[in-house]
Amino acid sequence: MNISNPQAAAHPFLKALYADDYYPDHVLDRGREILLRLCERIEAERPADLTALYVLTHAATEEFNDLEAAFDAAGSEIETVAREEIGEQFWFIAHAYGFTDADSEELIAGREW
Repeated sequence: MNISNPQAAAHPFLKALYADDYYPDHVLDRGREILLRLCERIEAERPADLTALYVLTHAATEEFNDLEAAFDAAGSEIETVAREEIGEQFWFIAHAYGFTDADSEELIAGREW
């Protein structure tokens, strides 16, 4: 994945979850890939406003919804700590790409976790 934004490229996505053995690395890797793809889409599509950004973040949120089954299968789940960390990653991405007025709840409005 080729991300040109230096903040996003250097960011350790989901770091807090990788540090906790409750969350399986192979599932976290898939979550990290979702976040990196979101960065790539933002760079490729260059959303002009928050409405356009939310279209992209909602699609990534749907991918996390689908990932919940993988957490369950690995004996884990997207619970409070994971929800907070994932939400913070979406907020970080929005800010890294200049959307400092993005609403943290709207970024992940379609979440089922």
